[in-house]
Amino acid sequence: MSGSEKVSMRVAGGGRLSGRLRVPGDKSISHRAVMLGALAGGTTRIEGFLEGEDTLATLRAFSDMGVRVEGPAEGRVVLHGVGMHGLRPPAAPLDLGNSGTSMRLLAGLLAGQGFDVELTGDASLSRRPMRRVVDPLRRMGARVEATAAGTPPLRVRGGPALQGIDYPLPVASAQVKSCVLLAGLYAEGRTCVIEPAPSRDHTERMLQGFGYAVERSGSRICLNGGGALRAAALAVPADLSSAAFFLVGASIAPGSDLVLEGVGVNPTRTGVIEVLRLMGADISSMNERLAGGEPVADLRVRAAELRGIDIPPELVPLAIDELPVLLVAAACAGGRTVLTGAAELRVKESDRIQVMADALRTLGVAAQPKHDGMVIQGGALRGGRVHSGSDHRVAMSCAIAALRATGEVEIDDCRNVATSFPGFVSCARSVGMELYTIHMPDHA
Repeated sequence: MSGSEKVSMRVAGGGRLSGRLRVPGDKSISHRAVMLGALAGGTTRIEGFLEGEDTLATLRAFSDMGVRVEGPAEGRVVLHGVGMHGLRPPAAPLDLGNSGTSMRLLAGLLAGQGFDVELTGDASLSRRPMRRVVDPLRRMGARVEATAAGTPPLRVRGGPALQGIDYPLPVASAQVKSCVLLAGLYAEGRTCVIEPAPSRDHTERMLQGFGYAVERSGSRICLNGGGALRAAALAVPADLSSAAFFLVGASIAPGSDLVLEGVGVNPTRTGVIEVLRLMGADISSMNERLAGGEPVADLRVRAAELRGIDIPPELVPLAIDELPVLLVAAACAGGRTVLTGAAELRVKESDRIQVMADALRTLGVAAQPKHDGMVIQGGALRGGRVHSGSDHRVAMSCAIAALRATGEVEIDDCRNVATSFPGFVSCARSVGMELYTIHMPDHA
């Protein structure tokens, strides 16, 4: 999509979801497959790669650093790895668009290289906090600079020898954990990260898939620096974060019966399923199997009468990206839902707590934002015009809310939906939603 146009979505109120659907490949796994495949010795072949703006930004970054890339074409990518020390300095700053994952993980990988590089992004990414990765990298001896506010651009200076550290994470964060572990590949000695609560473990699984030893003991994850990565063949499962919109949609829309095919059900990601089941959702898992070391299943979801709950704090880190659409489920549930322990939502692509509260209130829901969460009293939804805060997950969550609205829902500023879920509109239409996009020139 052009940066000079505004995009909005209009969604008819009501409806139901039915049929079978495979959503695009997992974004988190696609990012990591490119990063490790680029640094491996040999040729890595990826199937099911998510061709979204965020993951394409990662792919371009490695191409700009001398990695030969074939594709993507229909989800297939071939990477001709350059080895652990084969990256070349890019001719210009690496523009990572809207992708916080790209920036935080690349900061770790690039801290151990022999050249300087600058990491930049769009206006949204340029407001996101980066001290959480800058601080541990500096403890390892890296020279990394952010703005005075601790935001991008990041400047990573090559050359210094890194040292392994023991790093207790202040909060559970897969991105910070991954950044430190990836820097640890280049560090002298042993690098360990200690988690206060489980977070998604795709980096650890994939390092092992590329032949790199990772040890886990309870909440402690360790690796030794100085090893090598071996090329691999990877099948990326369908993204549970994308499937979550339809899990909620089919749960709240009367008469729905939907099968989501080949979804990644890594236990560090299934918080959304567990929360929905606690609310009374009818979700069954079928055809369970492994793909590329990741557990995969087909998920059948049928409409159910949801009830409000206190969302267990231990499930919040396992559902952090899916919380916006879970708030839609709460709005459609009987009784009160309470979310706490989710302050991280305030520093995502938008302040997701405030933006979601504003949107739900516009649609007639009693939503009270708190510093680290929200209190929602479920009830009837009406149509209305809401603003996404330029946040892809908020935009798609509001589209799903229309399934229970009495009138049309219009969502402004939806251009960034393509960052994580290209084809959202066509997927939604294929299972029964009535929605379309409006493109207008941006004269601002």
